[in-house]
Amino acid sequence: MDALIRKVGLLKELDRHPLAGRISARLDGLSRLPVWIGYTEDAEAHDQQFWDDIPGRVSAGMLLIFDLGYTNFARFAQMTGAGITFVTRAKDNLAYDVAKVILCSAAVHDRVVWIGAAHAGTRQQVRLVEVLYRGKWYRYLSNELDAQRLPAEVLAGLYRQRWRIEDAFGTVKSLPGLSYFFCGADNAVQVQVSATWILYAVLVDVTDAVAEALARPFADISMEMVYRALYHYVRAAQQNEAQDLIAFLVAEHKLLGLVKRKKPVKPKSRPHPLTDDEDA
Repeated sequence: MDALIRKVGLLKELDRHPLAGRISARLDGLSRLPVWIGYTEDAEAHDQQFWDDIPGRVSAGMLLIFDLGYTNFARFAQMTGAGITFVTRAKDNLAYDVAKVILCSAAVHDRVVWIGAAHAGTRQQVRLVEVLYRGKWYRYLSNELDAQRLPAEVLAGLYRQRWRIEDAFGTVKSLPGLSYFFCGADNAVQVQVSATWILYAVLVDVTDAVAEALARPFADISMEMVYRALYHYVRAAQQNEAQDLIAFLVAEHKLLGLVKRKKPVKPKSRPHPLTDDEDA
C-alpha cells in the first residue's frame, strides 16, 4: 500500500500529494487481525523488500498466502525447507517442466511441476493449479504436493482468502484515515501507522463481539457501520443512557444498520468457487 502525505505547511504548493513510503502487512486469515506491519520510507520500494522481515515471523506448519508481487523462487525453496506451506498466484510467463499430471479436465488442470534453477539452489517441485472461468485461465502455485490433503478447489478457495488483507487495507485507509499522513517525519509516520492499525484491531474485536452476540457470521456485520456507531455510543454514554458498548450496539443494531443488507445475486454474478474475488 502506498502512503501519501497531506499537502500542509510547506507542501501546500505542490501539484500532488507526495508519497510517504510503502506499507506491507501480514494478517491472521481467521481473526483478520494484523500479526506484523512493515513500513519503509522508500516510496519506490518493491514488495520483495519486505521478504527479509517475513521468514522470522512464520514457522513450520503455517500456511502463508500472498500475491504475485512476492514471487521469489529462492523464498519458495526456503519456505519448503522450513516446512511452511504457501499458496500464491502463478505468473503468466512462469517457466516450468511437468513432473506429474494429477488432473486434466476441461476446466481444471492440476499438475506437479519443476520450477527454479538447480545452479541457484531454487529448483523444486510445486503444484500448478489452473482453473478456467468465463473464458480465462487462473493459475495458482503451492508447495503442497498432496492433492488429497489440498484438493485443487480448496487450494484456489484458500487463495481467495488473501482478499481479506485488501479489505483490511481498505478499512484502515477509508475509516481511520491511513490514506494520508499529516507529517512526513519517519517517527511521525510510524506512530500514525501503529496507532491506526491498533484502532483497526480494536474495531475487528468489537465487530466480532457484535457478530457473536447477534449469532451472525462476522462477514454479516458492517465494520464501517460499527465504526460510525461509536459516535452514537459516546453520545449515549455522556447522557448516561448507555454503559456497555457491545450491549448498546446489539440493542440498537437495526437502527444503526450494523447488519449488512443482502443484495439479490444474479446467476451471472455468482462467485465461482475456484476464482479470486478481484478477478471474477
